[in-house]
Amino acid sequence: MAYDLEEQEQLATLKAWWEKYGNLTSWVLIAGLAAYSGWSYWNYHQRSESAQASALYEELQTAVQAKDNAKVLRAAGDMESKFGGTSYAPMAALVAAKSSFDANDVKSAKAQLQWAIEHGADEFKALAKIRLAGILLDEKAYDEALKALSGEVAPQFAGAVADRKGDILAAQKKIAEARAAYQAALDATDKKNPGRQLIQLKFEAMGGSVPADAAKDAKSAA
Repeated sequence: MAYDLEEQEQLATLKAWWEKYGNLTSWVLIAGLAAYSGWSYWNYHQRSESAQASALYEELQTAVQAKDNAKVLRAAGDMESKFGGTSYAPMAALVAAKSSFDANDVKSAKAQLQWAIEHGADEFKALAKIRLAGILLDEKAYDEALKALSGEVAPQFAGAVADRKGDILAAQKKIAEARAAYQAALDATDKKNPGRQLIQLKFEAMGGSVPADAAKDAKSAA
């Protein structure tokens, strides 16, 4: 069927526009489709990865209950190598560290905690630092223990970190420094936190003086 004059003019206009912008439009469309496909694949990949990591974490927990530390470490290693970007990996490292410590495999415990420090989010990193410093304190590796606690930590763990520093300094007989660390721990710990009373006892043992109102609050809490 022949085009009428208006249709021919519209076709000519479209042809001229396509010759000028058609190639660019095609690339924009292709880029948009590629971006959408990439986004869809990323979401699928994330869901799939999370599901696999969750299943592996359950396997690790089963090994912990069976007190099979070798299997725990294998599962943690798989988690860290395959799913290191998920939150399950640092959790697995912390669990594997405790399992190893309970099995008297201190070397593996320290290695797992170090992995969590280097790869975990702030909360996992802080917990790993505190636990690693505790192991090093038991080994009387005081300088290493203090080094493990260095750097920034999540605010909610500031009190626990300062408390652990106080323990290390007290073991070194650095009384004034230990007292200052326990004071910092008290300042950073909520009054309703049940662990605060123990910090206060250690602070007083180092010669610290607790304000009367704080002592009254502690006594009433007990």
